[in-house]
Amino acid sequence: MLDRKPVIGITPTPMDDQQPHGSFTRYAIATGYTEAVEAAGGVPLVIPPQQGNIDAILSIVDGVILSGGGDIDPALYGDSDLHEKTYGIHAGRDDLELAIAKEAVERDLPVLCICRGIQVLNVALGGTLIQDVPDQYSSEIQHRQQDEGIPKEEPGHRVSVSPGSLLEQTYGTSEIEVNSFHHQAIKDLAPGLEINGVATDEIVEAVSHPESTWILGVQWHPEMMFRDHPEHLKPFSALVAHAANRTVAS
Repeated sequence: MLDRKPVIGITPTPMDDQQPHGSFTRYAIATGYTEAVEAAGGVPLVIPPQQGNIDAILSIVDGVILSGGGDIDPALYGDSDLHEKTYGIHAGRDDLELAIAKEAVERDLPVLCICRGIQVLNVALGGTLIQDVPDQYSSEIQHRQQDEGIPKEEPGHRVSVSPGSLLEQTYGTSEIEVNSFHHQAIKDLAPGLEINGVATDEIVEAVSHPESTWILGVQWHPEMMFRDHPEHLKPFSALVAHAANRTVAS
C-alpha cells in the first residue's frame, strides 16, 4: 500500500497552435481527465510524447490513463489503406502510447484506456481497427453524438455489460448509458483481451485484460460525464484504488 496519493500518468493530445509570434505544437489535455483523477483521490501527471524513457516514466507513476484523441496510424495494425476519414496521426504519440500499453501489461500496472485509448490497447496487443464505422461497418448507431446535437456530458446510447466482467465489477450494473465521440472501433480483438461491453450494433465498447490485475478500456468519455452522472467517476476511483494497492518493487 502506498503511503502517498497515487500518481496517475495521463497521455495528452498534440495540437497545432497559431499565435501572433509563431506556430507551435502543444500537448493538450482536457481538464476533465485531471479533475476526475483528483476527485478519485489521485495526483494527475501529464506524460508527453518523447523518445524512449519508458522505464523512467513507469517508475514514477502508479497508474496510467491512455486518453482520447486522433487516430492511430493504420500501418501499425497492418492496414495498408488510409481511409479518407482517418485523421490526427502523430507518430510520437503512437510510439509512446503503444510502448506504455505493452509495458503496463508486462508490469501489471493499472491502466484506464479511454476512447482512442481502448484502440491503442487493442493495437498494442495485436488487434486491428475499423477505420470508419459508418463507412466500413454500420450507421445503425450515431457514434459521434455531436452530429445529433447531444451535449458532451449527456449519454448518446447504451452499452450492454457482460456479466461477471471487470466493467460490471467497476460500474456495478448490467447496462450503462454512455456518451460517444468516435468514428473508429475495435475490429479484430487482440489476444488476451476480453470484451466487457457492446453497443446495440455490436460495436465493442469495453474490454479488459483478465490476466492483469486491473486494465479496463472504454470507448466512451467518462471524464466528460462524471460531474453530471456520478457513476462515471467509478472507473477513475477503481484505477486510483488499484494504483494505491500496487506493490512497488524496490
